[in-house]
Amino acid sequence: MSGLKDQLHDDLTTSMKARDALRTSTLRMVLTAITNAEVAGKEVRELSDEDIITVLGSEAKKRREAAEAFAEGNRPELADKERAEAEILAEYLPAQLSAEEIAVIVSAAVESVGAAGEGMKAMGKVMGIVSPQVKGKADGGAVAAEVKRQLGA
Repeated sequence: MSGLKDQLHDDLTTSMKARDALRTSTLRMVLTAITNAEVAGKEVRELSDEDIITVLGSEAKKRREAAEAFAEGNRPELADKERAEAEILAEYLPAQLSAEEIAVIVSAAVESVGAAGEGMKAMGKVMGIVSPQVKGKADGGAVAAEVKRQLGA
């Protein structure tokens, strides 16, 4: 088993003993998502820590989107629960990049491919360089928006 998965299992046990219902349900949910990812596809496989971080990131994103939807639907108690779950998941994710850090990474990528004057035609090239650098550390939508901004879209 991977180190991160072991840590999630240990933290689940600890939260169950502490009778922390929110943390327990959140960790159970994410462990189920990891198991589902492991059995998806043609054959069962063990996820690496990097794969688990990807699953954690997508689960955290679902929580943020659900919180926004509940807030717009005038359901603050459900929005608060989703935000709390997202915070628990964030503890297991790498530190998120700030908008300034994303801008610096995108600038370097635009320079390295010489895409400064190409406009949106160069978006694929730039995203191809930027995506591996920010994987799990930044929301893809925020990165794409910054690339568009710098390419002058």
